[in-house]
This record gives sequence, C-alpha cells and structure tokens, in this order.
Amino acid sequence: MTRHIVLIHGAWQGAWAFDAWLPLLRERGWQPHAVDLPGNGWPPLGDAPASLDSYTAHVAGVIDALGEPAVVLGHSGGGITASQVAEALPERVAALVYLAGMMLPSGVGFGELVRQVQAEQPGRDFSGIGPWLQWSADRSASHVPAEGALRCFVHDCEPAAAAQAAALLRPQPESGRAMVNRLSAERFGRVPRFYVECLDDQSVYHPLQARMQQLSPGAHRLTLPCGHVPQLAAPQALTDLLTAELEALLP
Repeated sequence: MTRHIVLIHGAWQGAWAFDAWLPLLRERGWQPHAVDLPGNGWPPLGDAPASLDSYTAHVAGVIDALGEPAVVLGHSGGGITASQVAEALPERVAALVYLAGMMLPSGVGFGELVRQVQAEQPGRDFSGIGPWLQWSADRSASHVPAEGALRCFVHDCEPAAAAQAAALLRPQPESGRAMVNRLSAERFGRVPRFYVECLDDQSVYHPLQARMQQLSPGAHRLTLPCGHVPQLAAPQALTDLLTAELEALLP
C-alpha cells in the first residue's frame, strides 16, 4: 500500500506552501499530494467558491481518486478543512495531522478561541497577523503585505525563501477563513490525530495551540522549536519527527 499524505494549505497560501518539504517526504517513501483549495486564486480553481463545503468536497475528491486511505495534514487554517474531511470520509482518512493547525471543536471558531485565551492572559497580544491585514472595500477578502508575512509567518526561515513565500501570498476570501466545523464523535472522533505544535509561532501562538489541544483532547503531541511554517523553516526536523510517528501507526 502506498503511503499517501494529502497536504492542505492555510489562508492566503496555495499548494506551493509545501514545495520545500515534498522532496523530503518522497525520500522517506511517502507520496505527497499538495492541494490548491478552490476560490483562492490558483487556476484552474479560481472561479470556484471559497467555503468549508467547497474545500471539503475538493479534498475529498483528491482522496477518492487515490483509491487508498491517506493521511490528511492541515497547516494553519487548513486544519479546519482537514477536520471536516475526516468527518466526511472517516474510513478513508488514515490519520489527521495538524501542523500548527486549527484543531477546533465543533461549533467553535478561531476568533472565539483567541478571545477566550486573550481574556485569561490580558498582558499578552494574540492578534498575530490581524493588525497587518489589508482588506477589500467590502471586507469580503484580505491580503497579507510582505512585511506582515515576514514578521508573523516566516520570521525564522532562510531570508530568500521567506521573501519568495511572502511574495506568493494571494488575497483570501473571508468565506474561506472564518469557518466553523461541524463534527461528530462517531465520524471525526474515530480518526487518529497528531498535533505538531510550534513553540516560536508568531501567528497561531503556542498558548492558542495548547488550548486547542485541551479543547479537542486525544491528539498525540509533537513539538518543534520553530515558527509558523515548519515545512519551510525546519523541513528535515519536521520530516524526521512526523514520519517516524506516522510509520509506527501505519506500518
């Protein structure tokens, strides 16, 4: 059986967000499938709507085409889609991986989570990329300027690679960012989960990652001392850490 892993990008990104990591996964015997989510400006999906339903249907189609179960990984906001895919296809998702990802309980949005943690730790700033966002006139989409990306997303990446990543970011429809899961214990709850927490994350800060793990218990925790984009900042360390755990679960 082929070791398939489907990679789901976060807001403002595309499948390119995993380019630096793909060769290392292949060297370890994994077949990665990095997807472009619809409605995010990447052809041929640019005219499709951006929503949790469209994201889920698109990734489910990728998995169905494989003909075998796959690990599903969600980076950052991609974790919301990963969870919903597991709810839709629990028999086809071998495991879920949240890479500094949004592992949120059913009915809870990320904004609500941030407000909860902020209220408990009033001396800290958890706004992350929020203050940097540039909005369309009707606030239906946002864009991340390069300076914001360099400070919040890729601050610990090699400078040339960080600049290239910042330049590739696209406007993100809010309909594909402010999403809330609909999950059940019977379906989503039966899929094994791993959470890769990033201790120096300047976007989804570690206290937020820790709270998500408390609210959605049962995920096996893996820890990296890096920022929000480990697949670019520390791809070898991520490969060594994660594939060993997945291969123990899925020999």
